[in-house]
Amino acid sequence: MQTLFGKDSKCLKKVFLETHNIQNLYSGFGQFNLNLAKSLSDESEFLTEHEITLNCNNTVAKRKIGNNLRYHTYHQITRYPFFRIKRKFNLWHSVNQNTKIEPFSNQIPYLLTIHDINFMEEDKGKRLETRIKLFKEKLDRSSALVYISEYTKNQTHQYFDVPKVPEHIIYNGNSMAGSLAITDVAAGKNESLRPFIFCIGQVDEKKNFHTLVEMIKYLKGINLIIAGGVKSEYAEKLKLKIKEDKLENRVFLAGHISEADKVFYYKNCLAFAFPSLREGFGLPVIEAMTFGKPVFLSSLSSLPEIGGEHSFYWENFDPQYMANIFEEGMSTYEDNRENYTSIYAERAKSFSWTKAAKEYINVYKSILEA
Repeated sequence: MQTLFGKDSKCLKKVFLETHNIQNLYSGFGQFNLNLAKSLSDESEFLTEHEITLNCNNTVAKRKIGNNLRYHTYHQITRYPFFRIKRKFNLWHSVNQNTKIEPFSNQIPYLLTIHDINFMEEDKGKRLETRIKLFKEKLDRSSALVYISEYTKNQTHQYFDVPKVPEHIIYNGNSMAGSLAITDVAAGKNESLRPFIFCIGQVDEKKNFHTLVEMIKYLKGINLIIAGGVKSEYAEKLKLKIKEDKLENRVFLAGHISEADKVFYYKNCLAFAFPSLREGFGLPVIEAMTFGKPVFLSSLSSLPEIGGEHSFYWENFDPQYMANIFEEGMSTYEDNRENYTSIYAERAKSFSWTKAAKEYINVYKSILEA
């Protein structure tokens, strides 16, 4: 069988990417899988000698990625040991630390990407025990490890005995890199929302979005838009809080939004806010920087590493204090708007999916050629 690059697939070294989370393109893992796969599909030199297979049956994702990669149809039953994938590969890449889908054979070289180990701080009891066991098994079988930030690497070493295998840090890319050229379509967007602070992420407890609702009460004439999935107990509490504080006309939960809407909100927001408690990377931070917007972040986890020295940070979440930091930061930004816009844009450019894909290819080669 001839591949797209003209070589019999039987002669190629085969790399499998466990990317079943691509089923949900609204999730962080889904976006990571999609953007990495799209960039890997452009690595034509590597693909002349290697075959990359994705664990994917999302037709939208396949259309975005194209035909340079191969696809294995994902089946949920493959999470169970007896039904694991038996096909032989030269390298298995587990692209996140939570997946239960593993190769049937323990002899296949194994690369693990670790995004975070927040479960050590979030889970308890049996659930925590199960996740620790799963993670230890992944560590023990790994031929190499990739972390998405220095913070994640340090966090992993803090809680676990990491095997003596090659360790790499590969930052995520910026999926908004080409969005500046997109026409700003404001159709259906209520002008009365402006000026607004924008934030985006799964609406759950660790995102800490309720602190922004508290803060907005101290910022006159400014609204707040929170985008992201709202099917959680925390989201229901947030809705109740907005209602109790009579902020229905100032705080808006947008739910899942399209890429076009995301571009609109980034382009037109007064500032971007992200008070998250736990982030392995924090992709929305560099997305906002693409548009030169002032960025306000918590000082926790990986956010200072990704946000850099020109972002503005909250050291605690007292609402009056947060409002003061916001007003001071906006004043600093406005006094140096051109400089800040340029610095943010350059920082955003330094996070590239093309660069990430090339770094992953180098890791693949180092394992395959060992």
